[in-house]
Amino acid sequence: MNVLEPVPEMIALIERENLISINRGPLAMGFLSGKFKPGDRLAANDVRSADFDWLKYFRDGAVDPAFSLRLDSIRELLRSDGRTLTQGALAWLWARSPNTLPIPGFRTVAQVEENAGALEKGPLSASVMEEIDQALERR
Repeated sequence: MNVLEPVPEMIALIERENLISINRGPLAMGFLSGKFKPGDRLAANDVRSADFDWLKYFRDGAVDPAFSLRLDSIRELLRSDGRTLTQGALAWLWARSPNTLPIPGFRTVAQVEENAGALEKGPLSASVMEEIDQALERR
């Protein structure tokens, strides 16, 4: 579950049953970090360059253009209140439900610090969440 794949039925279930959703891919394999641009090629040994059916954000060893357009439509909304794109993606999950527990990946200390910084900023506001839904046409 992430801002590009909201899985509303999962939110309904965890809230109804008072469960916690452990979200292993809140940054869409790095796609929601903003480090990939349209046309960027992935290394041949990068798992994201493989042609797995479940791998939605990358196709044929590159960023999927359709997902790039979707991210572009909400990029500034996710960066509201001084957040980085990564922090906005995590804040989106917390705004969806307090019963979500994102487990973002990281490779560097700076990424750990950025992820932790999302906690200080808290969830996105209801108005930003509405704007994101409108931008992604899922009202």
